[in-house]
Amino acid sequence: MAEPGRAPLLAMSGICKSFGAVCANQAVDLVVRAGDVVGLLGENGAGKTTLMNILFGAYAADDGEIQVDGRPVTIDSPADALALGIGMVHQHFHLVPSHTVLENLMVGQKGRAGRLDVAAARARLGEIAERYGLALDGDALVGDLAIGEQQRLEIVKALYHGARILILDEPTAVLTPQEADSLFQALKSMVAAGGEGAGGMGIIFISHKLREVRALTNRIVVMRRGRVVATLDDVAGVSDRQLAELMCGREVTPPVRPQATAGEPLLSLRQINTGGGRRSRLKDLSLEVLGGRILGIAGVSGNGQGELANVIAGTLKPVSGQIRVGGKPVPRPSPRALQRLGVGRIPEDRIGTGLLISLPLTDSMVLPLVHRPPFSRFGLLNRRAIKDFVETQIERFAIQADGAEARTGTLSGGNLQKALLARELSIDPLVLLAAQPTRGLDVAAAGFVHEQFLDLRARGRAIVLISEDLEELFLLSDEIAVIYEGRITDPIPIEQATVRQIGLLMTGAGGTA
Repeated sequence: MAEPGRAPLLAMSGICKSFGAVCANQAVDLVVRAGDVVGLLGENGAGKTTLMNILFGAYAADDGEIQVDGRPVTIDSPADALALGIGMVHQHFHLVPSHTVLENLMVGQKGRAGRLDVAAARARLGEIAERYGLALDGDALVGDLAIGEQQRLEIVKALYHGARILILDEPTAVLTPQEADSLFQALKSMVAAGGEGAGGMGIIFISHKLREVRALTNRIVVMRRGRVVATLDDVAGVSDRQLAELMCGREVTPPVRPQATAGEPLLSLRQINTGGGRRSRLKDLSLEVLGGRILGIAGVSGNGQGELANVIAGTLKPVSGQIRVGGKPVPRPSPRALQRLGVGRIPEDRIGTGLLISLPLTDSMVLPLVHRPPFSRFGLLNRRAIKDFVETQIERFAIQADGAEARTGTLSGGNLQKALLARELSIDPLVLLAAQPTRGLDVAAAGFVHEQFLDLRARGRAIVLISEDLEELFLLSDEIAVIYEGRITDPIPIEQATVRQIGLLMTGAGGTA
């Protein structure tokens, strides 16, 4: 920890930032000392991202001061932040898969006489590995690295460029439990070893996984509606429920999966094969989902989850195999054919695939339904029916939007997901396909989504839940199957499954069907 009397690594004081009439940060204070791992928590829209964008130079604060090592600083760009030893590791990796580890480290680096010093870069990589336990093969292609190794490379990149204050945004979102444990060990070693110079090192850890926040951090700062509402120095003495209540300002009760009677098979895939990449191509994949059941699909990103979702939704036609919905074969799969048979879809990309952010809700929320009554007849749109439908869904799902004509892109992440749910549940689907449905959502928004799934299950429908969040899968699923390099395991009843077992299967250890 920091020596008594030494200035903190970072002190943000009275930070204010507004976007029009919206006040994103209101007099926010944040302190990071040497040896700190500070958890930064808050609901979607609480102001965490704005605050970190100010620290990393993407936004300029309207008011307030930032000090690094006790000195006031001005951060007008990410380059300024990096020069001050502030590094940020984003949830989505910024790597070049076709380049080596060393080449990714040297991106943007100035050489001498037009040549980069590869030997110096290799030596620096070795120093980081020895000091922090973050070993990587400098000659390995990034595209060949496991997801956990790519995450490690993002952190090594920040250290390579001299970061002493490290911002981690949802760093475990795509990691297996074993990879997350390895990351935590490395982070604890980093702050214990200290950073470049005498000032030591500190980490700001942003995550919606409350157990991970409690396991890793020594201090937690909670934001709500642009303000800091709590700073907790005794992390060991706080529970997940207490943290959730601080974030939301009210009691948050996780949904309970009640007992339900399984029905007939509502979705069957038999010996499905697809083209595509080596890892993600589906290979003789078979699965069956019964009515009144939630089948969870676990797996590390890029192992075929996207292809599986596209086959079920009808946007990817298999090379071979059979699809049945409600007992009926689907000889010519297409989005409209699957929807007609009762398949609803919550896509992984809610902004790109799910909704049209540049258009009003009256367009986004009826797009897949617009060809049917009452929204159209004989090719003519019924604008009154469309608006009535959207207004009804806004009220029913408590969507925070400025009316039915509000531009879709003005909604927060949680409200975008509510709009998607409202649209897909309005068709009363026999089968609901949900891919990463709560990624990036806070506790309250995720809880709302989970309640809708359990309500659908109680009504005898089938749900395919594709998620990289094992806590979510264990909370909701009746059984879990693991997809790895395009093959899928036999489903494991949730009563028999363990996090360690599923995590190992996600890495390819164990058998697949």
